[in-house]
Amino acid sequence: MSIRSAEVLITSPGRNFVTLRITTSDGVVGLGDATVNGRELAVASYLRDHVVPLLDGRDEARIEDTWQYLYRGAYWRRGPITMAAIAAVDMALWDIKARVAGMPLYQLLGGRSRRGALAYGHASGTTTDALFQSIRNHLDEGFRAIRVQTGVPGLGQVYGVASDQRAGQRYDYEPAGRTAVPTEETWDTRAYLRHVPTVFEAVRNEFGPELPLLHDGHHRMTPNQAAALGKSLEPYDLFWLEDCTPAENQEGLRRVRSQTTTPLAIGEVFNSVFDYQTLITEQLIDYVRSAVTHAGGITALKKIMDFANIYQIKSGFHGPTDISPVGQAAHLHLGIALHNFGIQEYMKHSRDTLDVFHTSYTFSDGLLDPGETPGLGVEYDDAAAEKFDYTPAYLPVNRLLDGTVHDW
Repeated sequence: MSIRSAEVLITSPGRNFVTLRITTSDGVVGLGDATVNGRELAVASYLRDHVVPLLDGRDEARIEDTWQYLYRGAYWRRGPITMAAIAAVDMALWDIKARVAGMPLYQLLGGRSRRGALAYGHASGTTTDALFQSIRNHLDEGFRAIRVQTGVPGLGQVYGVASDQRAGQRYDYEPAGRTAVPTEETWDTRAYLRHVPTVFEAVRNEFGPELPLLHDGHHRMTPNQAAALGKSLEPYDLFWLEDCTPAENQEGLRRVRSQTTTPLAIGEVFNSVFDYQTLITEQLIDYVRSAVTHAGGITALKKIMDFANIYQIKSGFHGPTDISPVGQAAHLHLGIALHNFGIQEYMKHSRDTLDVFHTSYTFSDGLLDPGETPGLGVEYDDAAAEKFDYTPAYLPVNRLLDGTVHDW
């Protein structure tokens, strides 16, 4: 066989997704996720104008060679747009290989290392009572690990905080606004640092010591501030503190690590193993947060995790709903096979999204399972996708109280 065609598909069932569909000369189809939230058309152009023309007639079975060809051959390496495009090709080729083999992809990655992948859900609230209701809703849905995000007194909209939930209401948070320019939010780090420990004290008092709790700082603290937060949260035994300081400053994690034993997770904005080199070799983090979609695909992310495994560092792959069901399925096949799997982020996609992407993965008793369908286990419904035209959408911009642009 060889690659006969590659199509770039754009749809917007509640949010924008870019999908690559590769078809072989024998008619076998593979799918890859190429979504970069807020910059979707940049990846679509990169694929359509620069990658797809290179795929025609290539041997679809030569996955490693194709990955190196696209990464090294372009000369201009790395970056989220390049790596998302490569990731889409890589996922699609793995999907094809497993379909041809008649096996779910995880079997080609070494088979099962566990019966299911522990997933965490996103709970939030502008008040403590609202947060408690959100946590209860997630526990009722079957989640056994919870990320806790909270409103901060005196501030308006805060990252990760959805509209307050009623009993039984589905968590539905989409930060990317469908506006001509990004919305702007206001931030005060000192107010946040004062408030967050009181929230986790209340949550532990209400829900007990056993429930795994996670929190996302979303790159907003200096290393000193992050160290102080990590130390103040130690009594509440977090599963992890995520993105406590801008991840590009790898040396800053030395300061954080030296001051707190709270486990650290970082990397959702990373897109290559080189971003992790210092963090892994010096054991400055506990969890790798990259997404298969943004880190070069299954081939690249498995190599990062094999490197991390030497240092007892586990996975925590980025998995909100800006990762399409194709990317999430890839996470599950890789995660179920990895020895050093840690936990999987899981936000349930909308009904419209699942009408476009038909999935075979399941969620039960706190665990995700990729299913036994050959390949990734995701099918793309063209008729459903055509109902949802692309609409520009942007993540918010963050400003300090004095108007200075800050990390969102």
